[in-house]
Amino acid sequence: MPRFFVSKDRIADGVVTLTGDDAHHISRSLRMAAGEHITVCDMQKYEYECELIAFLPDCVQARVLSTVKCDTEPPYHVHVYQALPKGDKLDSVIQKAVECGAAELTTFESERCVVRAKDGAEEKKVERRRRIALEAAKQSGRGVIPEVHSTVRFADAIAEAGKADIPLFCYEGDGTQPLPEVLKTLRQKLPTDVAPTVSVIIGSEGGFSLGEAEAAIKAGLFPVGLGKRILRTETAASFVLACLVYELELSE
Repeated sequence: MPRFFVSKDRIADGVVTLTGDDAHHISRSLRMAAGEHITVCDMQKYEYECELIAFLPDCVQARVLSTVKCDTEPPYHVHVYQALPKGDKLDSVIQKAVECGAAELTTFESERCVVRAKDGAEEKKVERRRRIALEAAKQSGRGVIPEVHSTVRFADAIAEAGKADIPLFCYEGDGTQPLPEVLKTLRQKLPTDVAPTVSVIIGSEGGFSLGEAEAAIKAGLFPVGLGKRILRTETAASFVLACLVYELELSE
């Protein structure tokens, strides 16, 4: 069933109003008709099964048939910080991160990044990345659209990431602890009635310099190893997110 996201104010008196690209997609791309069903998420807690009832010049309207609490969001809030990779690798990182439960994604520039953010192009690139996140959220049945932020400096990324309950710095150098051990240790220290915040820092193709690793640790991040094999930058985020799903969601 096609899935759409609307703000809460678009749902009133049992009727959902869809406008813009969503209305165009329903009427022109999908060529749906009155009587067909769609799923609508309010980007908060609920999703609605709806029946299409009206196709107007500037909007499409649907009647709410049933309401259920969304159960597809993980019981934690995870923010992925990804060093800018080469080529179109970031597209895959965003798509898979959304599928695996990330709530936010921020790109950053590190010492070994080949790609650099350009002021004139950044706005359009972020807009495109947000469209990728939206489509991935629809495909994977998410209850919210994960936020994609503009590129920041490495120093800003680690400063913000260090504030999380579970701050993870993925590093292939010395001095790391296995990811499962860190997750279990930190999890035991957290209250059980509050959804923890998690940050995950992933380097570029060249990894991190020793100075960056030291700065991350000083900012409060835990240097973690991801096993005996070296993962590509476009693989690492989804690998860590899958581990989080297992440890914090599937093992409940």
